[in-house]
Amino acid sequence: MAALAEASPRVEPLGAESLSWQISGSRTALLGAGSALILQVAHPVVGAGVKDHSIFRKDPWGRLDRTTDSLFTQIFGGEDAIAEAARLRDFHKAIKGVDAQGRRYHALNPEAYFWVHATLFMSTVQIEKYFGTPLTRAQQAEFYAEWRQLGLVLGIRDRDMPETLEGFEEYAEAMLRERLEDNETVRDVLYAVSLREVDPPPWWPLPHGVWRIVGRPLGRSAFGLTTVGLLPPQVRELLGMKWTRRDELALRALGAVVRRTVPLIPAKARLYPIAYQAKRAA
Repeated sequence: MAALAEASPRVEPLGAESLSWQISGSRTALLGAGSALILQVAHPVVGAGVKDHSIFRKDPWGRLDRTTDSLFTQIFGGEDAIAEAARLRDFHKAIKGVDAQGRRYHALNPEAYFWVHATLFMSTVQIEKYFGTPLTRAQQAEFYAEWRQLGLVLGIRDRDMPETLEGFEEYAEAMLRERLEDNETVRDVLYAVSLREVDPPPWWPLPHGVWRIVGRPLGRSAFGLTTVGLLPPQVRELLGMKWTRRDELALRALGAVVRRTVPLIPAKARLYPIAYQAKRAA
């Protein structure tokens, strides 16, 4: 088995001057959750670990909340980011086993550990493209450099991460074409994001019946569109998903609505709590 991800020498967490602070923390991140999770679990190690050890099928909203809390603690937490990185490594030490094809896996496998981190970079770029302000090439390079710094905080080894944005793009293309696979966990995630049997999220303000009649159908439509639309074409092909020009226009129309309306929402409601508190204190 490959060596595990290990704690790096002291690395400074991201600060208020970083581009990551500027573009992260909005609840629009929810729109990229489905595609990011599919990219993650399509990796055989991650897919097996989630299948055998995760409770996301029973508690999808709780799983999503814990993931976003962890991610934004890494970005906005300052010294707390160091502690969160250590907690994540400790948590994943016990996630290991043998998958359905007889392959041994461990969650701290360096390739898989970085891939999860990489998908969040890719997802953020896509969210900004469709629902925020698209990043320029220079901004993407800056953001990747910061994401690499955050990877070191998480304990990902320097040699396991491409040094430049160009190197990362070559790495991502190879992963998408050669390493990812359709598997049972991918199908479970696709079913979960369809919201067919999912209760309303904890923050849903209206009666359960309104969720069933209005919230669930609207959520299913939006999540279905963003989950498929934000995936790289290679992965849509792998999973047998169709994506038409009409679908693309619908996604862009949704993006236009989000860009116009989200800035009108007060920051306290628009941002996740840790992001709101950090930006307010900066």
